Amino acid sequence: MSQFPDGNYTDRLRSLMQSAGLSTYRELAQRAMVSDWQIKQLRQGRAAQLRAESVYRLSQALKLPIAQLLAQFSDLATTNPMDPALPDTEGVSQDLERLTQEYQRLQAQLAHQRETLWQEFQQTSLQALESWLIQFPTAAHAAQANPSVPAVRLLPLMRPVEQLLKEWQVESIAPVGAELPYDPQLHQLMEGSAQPGDRVRVRYAGYRQGDRLLYRAKVSPVLAPTSPEAQ
Repeated sequence: MSQFPDGNYTDRLRSLMQSAGLSTYRELAQRAMVSDWQIKQLRQGRAAQLRAESVYRLSQALKLPIAQLLAQFSDLATTNPMDPALPDTEGVSQDLERLTQEYQRLQAQLAHQRETLWQEFQQTSLQALESWLIQFPTAAHAAQANPSVPAVRLLPLMRPVEQLLKEWQVESIAPVGAELPYDPQLHQLMEGSAQPGDRVRVRYAGYRQGDRLLYRAKVSPVLAPTSPEAQ
């Protein structure tokens, strides 16, 4: 006999969640990347009404095969028209097969979309960096062959990179050489010690993207000049 009465989907779901290390419906929704409404459908035995992608994600989160998930949380064709007392296993199998095929189709479609988006991203980035990719190696070679060439001539070649970072909303925390109050959230000491608010000098640029910190700026303390009285 089944551990839970037919139709007691909530207790059945909680048992599976416990086995999967999930304590709340919110945790299940987050792990499966589904909505609260979709969890509610599962609790009401309406798994067959969910999209194939959602069924797959829930099966992964609960560590349960798709066929078992659908069998335990839906009432697909549960009766046989020839004998209502017998389950229509053929009808259930057909529905499971249909949903499995739909899931496989969606998986292939998502994989293709991810590959297409990645290729488009690479192509867009390469187009933005085209002039730098072509010119910078030649300029670097010339600088190595003739050390007397001023390095400042290479700076204009960095503009495509700077433009790309600007489009991605990546900005420097502070320019190299700048002196500013020490902020341990934004700055990383390379040597010595400093308290928040002490003057430090930026030695390597840090970056942030919008409100997200990417890399802290590397800084060194600015030593206060020694007064004649202290000597």
